[in-house]
Amino acid sequence: VQLQASGGGLVAAGGSLRLSCAPSGIPGSIRTMGWYRQAPEKQRELVATITRDGITNYADSVKGRFTISRTNAWTTVYLQMDSLKPEDTAVYYCSAALGFTTYWGQGTLVTVSS
Repeated sequence: VQLQASGGGLVAAGGSLRLSCAPSGIPGSIRTMGWYRQAPEKQRELVATITRDGITNYADSVKGRFTISRTNAWTTVYLQMDSLKPEDTAVYYCSAALGFTTYWGQGTLVTVSS
């Protein structure tokens, strides 16, 4: 099972980045995919999720700035991040949930400079 995340990098405050996640080797039907993030010395937190029916959910801190989307066949999940703030700096992780099992990607670092 692999969740290959990409698109992280260094951006100035107010800028944009788009993260991508391509799942492979998933042994079943994906129910939900999402993005989580973990800042230094903080716990991992939910950023956004999207179900196979296209229902989305966002953390209050990113509503109106981030958009999660996916291709119909779950080949790629995207996280469009606009109006980035320094507090968005974190390692962003992609996840895929199947029934009671959740798979995690390796993470991609997003750094927002002030």
